[in-house]
Amino acid sequence: MNLLIVLTLPEPVRNRYREHIRAAFPEIKVDMVDHHTKVGPYIGSADILVAFGVMLADHVFREGTKLKWVQALGSGVDGIVDQPSLRKDVLVTNLHGLHGPPVSEAAMGAMLALSRDLPRAVRSQSRHAWDRFPARLLKDKTVGIFGVGVIAESLAPKCKAFGMRVVGISSAPRAVPGFDRMVHRDELLDTVRELDYLVLLTPHTPETRGVVGAKVLAAMKPTSYLINLARGGVVDEPALIEALDAGRIAGAALDVFAEEPLPPGHPFWDMERVIVTPHLGGFCDVYVDHALPIVEENIRRFLAGNHTDMLNVVRP
Repeated sequence: MNLLIVLTLPEPVRNRYREHIRAAFPEIKVDMVDHHTKVGPYIGSADILVAFGVMLADHVFREGTKLKWVQALGSGVDGIVDQPSLRKDVLVTNLHGLHGPPVSEAAMGAMLALSRDLPRAVRSQSRHAWDRFPARLLKDKTVGIFGVGVIAESLAPKCKAFGMRVVGISSAPRAVPGFDRMVHRDELLDTVRELDYLVLLTPHTPETRGVVGAKVLAAMKPTSYLINLARGGVVDEPALIEALDAGRIAGAALDVFAEEPLPPGHPFWDMERVIVTPHLGGFCDVYVDHALPIVEENIRRFLAGNHTDMLNVVRP
């Protein structure tokens, strides 16, 4: 049995996955590469692939003719299930449920950084300039959370603790603790008119691709902020650049992008009202500690032929 890990993460983090799996399953041959372009020597013989979907490309599945199972290391499986060459008989599992604390904290951090204009303070510090300016309070502001799942369920009570009004935007509106109101995704355009912060947590699907486009951005208040912790493809990036340049929204905190890594010449890097982070939302000090027990248990069940009882099965 051959297992291939594809991880574009710091080497110590990558090694923890590899060494843990090797120690737990000495009967498995474990290989690891740090980029999908390096899978060539291993993918043809791999039975199991362990990776984040955003780190893969279609050629991995085209060349992975023996693949039987893909363990996604995140909750999102775009980059896996939407690849044309992924065979229908390949099992896909994810790590659903792990991202509530880290991504909800990332959202709170982004809202605080934007409302207090921390980038401006850092720029002033680099100039040794005593530049004082008022912060915008989160208290009494309205936040819309687009995509109501595990992360949103963790984020909403945090927002309430800051005295915010919380509106959920979902394809399946329902009563969820911490939310003042829930609306259907089809009401996004009308709902953003009342928001001070729009936090994107929705999966990237054909229905949500580019859903935050020119019309939605034009409907937002000029004092409002956009925070994207979902996927880059959910936002029409040229429309966002135009809206920011025109002052139609106050700013944005972007953790995900249509192209990753974000190209060095991309306009987002130099926009003073944009905070750019390199897909760090769920990346935290204890992520591996929480991920490995699930991965290990799934490998154990897979080797035992107990495929129907594997954890977090996405397909088939």
